[in-house]
Amino acid sequence: MEGTDMAEERFTVAPGTRLLHIGPYKTGTTALQGAFHRAREALAAHGVVYAGRDRQAKRPAVALTSPTGPREPWQELCREAAAAGDSRVVVSSEFFCDADAAAAREAVRGLGAGPAGRDRDVHVVVTLRPLLKILPSHWQQYVKHGLCDSYEQWLDGVLRRPERCATPEFWHRHRHDALLVRWMDAAGPDDVTVVVTDETAPRRIFRTFEGMLGLPDGLLVPEEDGVNRSLTAAQTELLLRLNRRLAEEPVLDAPRQKVVREGIVPRLQAYRPSRDEPRIATPAWAREAAAEVAGEMAEAIAKLGVRVLGDLSALTPPPGGPADPVGSVPPKAAPVDAAVEAVLGGLAAGAAFARYGQPEPDAVDDFPVRRVPARDLLRVVHRRGVRRLRRGLAGGHG
Repeated sequence: MEGTDMAEERFTVAPGTRLLHIGPYKTGTTALQGAFHRAREALAAHGVVYAGRDRQAKRPAVALTSPTGPREPWQELCREAAAAGDSRVVVSSEFFCDADAAAAREAVRGLGAGPAGRDRDVHVVVTLRPLLKILPSHWQQYVKHGLCDSYEQWLDGVLRRPERCATPEFWHRHRHDALLVRWMDAAGPDDVTVVVTDETAPRRIFRTFEGMLGLPDGLLVPEEDGVNRSLTAAQTELLLRLNRRLAEEPVLDAPRQKVVREGIVPRLQAYRPSRDEPRIATPAWAREAAAEVAGEMAEAIAKLGVRVLGDLSALTPPPGGPADPVGSVPPKAAPVDAAVEAVLGGLAAGAAFARYGQPEPDAVDDFPVRRVPARDLLRVVHRRGVRRLRRGLAGGHG
């Protein structure tokens, strides 16, 4: 496998280049986007535009990659890039890695379009992290979004039976050699760079992007508190069991996304676990399978001819290291403090949810559950349950 040419660690794109960072997911994207978002004014002083109004260009990326839906967010981003002139422009969203070959070509064409036919170079950057680290991070992210499969069940689908996996998009995002080929075909191999993250030097990714953009060292500063912190094994197990119970209770289906994703998950992420609280552990068979796939991908990437900043061998760490907990027995209980935070988050989200519509007291029993105020929800659910039970009994005796 080819090593890294250290002379290329300070590779810099030309002024006027559109730097498109496509992720993929769980490769340090949130931290990097937060640093760019916070430094907008300082970037502008150095001739760099961080495109979009939000922390990341999610809405434009979704508009580009979705077969349906409004195109305006994507078109607005392209107009902003065109108006930037000779400034370097940075666009970052892991949602771009969901693009198929046609959408990748459209991304390069749209961001590179300039006035009067003066097209700009589009340089695609892919950040990569060991697959062994991505697997538990991605599973807990799926659990945050409602997945009911245990870690081992999910791994079985991803690594052994991908055609029956509950999350079929995983390999579209994380078969990294195929991801690079799609974007190489769109931008050309000279305009694709791989940045390998370094687990032992987490700030190196910021220095690498500063070098690509001609920025002084230290301009990009990570946020002190992780916005998208991974959950511990116990916290994820708590959410998993909650997802399963909610799936069994259709009457609660309407507000589930708001209560869980906007209430419980943020509170759990803000909760500071103890140092000895176990992390999500990958079973031995899955570590071996992941190491085999990671080796195949790293070897294929080395042969593609794209620029690599970092050490490709870091993508295939030997399984069983100190940062790779062994075993996958789910915890029997979550810490009480974490459970309290989850309950508080759910209550806060439920109260906010209720404020979207305040029905008249006399008519509350007839409203959809999603519009019932939190103070009345338990009473209404109880009454509706009693009604259903009576109807069922009546039907049984009919």
